[in-house]
Amino acid sequence: MHPELDEKDLRLLHGLQVAPRIPWTEAARILGTNATSEAARWARLRDRGLAWITAHPGGTYRRVTLALVEVDCLPGARRAVVDAVCADPRAVTVEESTRGRDLLLTVITGNLAALTEYVLDDLEALPGVARQRTYVATAVHRHGSHWRLDALSPAEEAAFQAVARRETAAVPMTPPRDAWPLIEALATDGRSSAADLARATGRNPATTRRQLARLLASELLSFRCELASEVSSWTVSSTWTAHVEPADHRKTVRALATMPELRMCISTTGDANLAMTFWTRSPHDMLRIERTLGEQLPWLRLRDNAINLRTPKRMGWLLDSSGRSTGRVVPPSALAAY
Repeated sequence: MHPELDEKDLRLLHGLQVAPRIPWTEAARILGTNATSEAARWARLRDRGLAWITAHPGGTYRRVTLALVEVDCLPGARRAVVDAVCADPRAVTVEESTRGRDLLLTVITGNLAALTEYVLDDLEALPGVARQRTYVATAVHRHGSHWRLDALSPAEEAAFQAVARRETAAVPMTPPRDAWPLIEALATDGRSSAADLARATGRNPATTRRQLARLLASELLSFRCELASEVSSWTVSSTWTAHVEPADHRKTVRALATMPELRMCISTTGDANLAMTFWTRSPHDMLRIERTLGEQLPWLRLRDNAINLRTPKRMGWLLDSSGRSTGRVVPPSALAAY
């Protein structure tokens, strides 16, 4: 366990992974504590950069375009390129990698034309970039919002899930007009209430409450409780690519979803038509994962894997060298038209 955390911290964080916007009274009821204690616990974790909650373009991922972009840098230019892509709201996550690429970017744009402009015009013209390779996501099967700590009992996790389901509209709604200021504020604090958002945007509180309800039901956003990697003890992130035949695709995705280390899984264009990210406790676990994939999914053809050495930006949040939040956020811009 991390020296700055205790078991109660981990239980709260697990609960917030399941229901990021749960009221403190509800969280306390499930955890057997009190709302004041849980609110203070969260404030301490957030202030120390150990955990944060954000909203980012996602939801069903049907209204945005997502791609993984490998970037090779010219000698001595990596730092400048990292600073530049971290400042760009289209590159929502930036990872410094091993094996055949300097950087791995997760890029989210409003449409394919905007992605094309970013990778072919802006990124290739960036000083220090030697070349890039883009893999467009054709489906998102699993993302960081699905990843869990193992700190709650099954009954407690189910209770958090029940609260999360109550807060999700049965029928998706169209987003409100001029939603971008709300989205921008939620990217900085995904637990912002309607009153918080009204103050941040200068809007009428009653109007903001109605707009927030529509936005939350619009399936535009994914909410995520992010953790500094040191908090979870799953400190090694690795990205893998593989090829799977179309006939085997569905059973492959189902099997991968049972692996607790799986953080992300998307279908992509190209021969390597599946990309996955695993979080493990040590580099040695990568061999175990490779063996597991070979034994349980013998039809899956692995193409490559690489450790992500450092993550200076994750879903808009700028991180320090240890993976803690710096408190600075570059809100992803894919939904700026809303």
